[in-house]
Amino acid sequence: MGFARWDSTDWSDYASSTSGRSREDVFARRSLDPDFDPRRIDMRESRDSDLNPQSNAIIIAFDETGSMGSIPDAFVREGLGTLVEEILNRRPVSDPHVMIMGLGDAWCDSAPLQVTQFEADIRIAEQLTRLWLEGGGGGNRFESYNLPWYFAACHTAIDCFEKRGRKGYLFTVGDEPPPPALLAAHVREVCGDALPRDLSTREVLAAAQRMYEVFHVVVEQGSYYRSDRGTVRRGWEALLGQRVLYLADYRRLAELIVSAIAVNEGSDAASVAGSWRGETAEVVARGLARLAPPEPPTRRSGWRNLFGGR
Repeated sequence: MGFARWDSTDWSDYASSTSGRSREDVFARRSLDPDFDPRRIDMRESRDSDLNPQSNAIIIAFDETGSMGSIPDAFVREGLGTLVEEILNRRPVSDPHVMIMGLGDAWCDSAPLQVTQFEADIRIAEQLTRLWLEGGGGGNRFESYNLPWYFAACHTAIDCFEKRGRKGYLFTVGDEPPPPALLAAHVREVCGDALPRDLSTREVLAAAQRMYEVFHVVVEQGSYYRSDRGTVRRGWEALLGQRVLYLADYRRLAELIVSAIAVNEGSDAASVAGSWRGETAEVVARGLARLAPPEPPTRRSGWRNLFGGR
């Protein structure tokens, strides 16, 4: 997917249509959309086309549990337009194909993973608002942030990687610590895949990193982070090191993602942060503070049957 092209007029019209509407009205679904059910999806594809000849896959996976539901709501009203238009204007990567995921808690939620298509036009927004903001989560002190990694590793095919050896980008967004493991029972229930054993979260991350530059955005306004920031920081930094981005204002998520991509593609972090205006520059500078210069690019390697079965 991703054969169309972004049109700023389409976005302006769409954003205007959300003005004055409640979150419950914009995100009207009260159950999982069958089109976004991972059990029904063999592969999500990001493919080059005449309008997007040098496509680059970008996945953003939102924690939609509890108070985190305000983040996809803000993103569909304003942030998405900023994300796509700033990537097109600044060109840290070319021809963005954006997939949105909704993530929850596989231990207790009805829909712990929801997966849209890779798209390049206003359909990104249209599919985003078809996500079910279940608002669940449990008391286990983490959410299933490793489910998007698993799906990306095993159920996506992206031309930027397959044709050009360039990794896509994958950002998870939330305020809780990472889970310790991905249970084979959860993978079977959520994705329909049979795994021979449970996987450590580190194993799942390593699988996703074969095709994607993986980042996690910690939302500092989240209730869990405010109550136990030490646990959140230790957990994520042990997994991702400098690729943990701290976001002080969730309304600036798009700017932080664009900036992280730019820095990873070789731009100077201070210059990137300074290219934004006012408080946005401060939020971005804070978010990029730990991001190190990019490592040398790695070429593609085999990835199928990573876990001994699918």
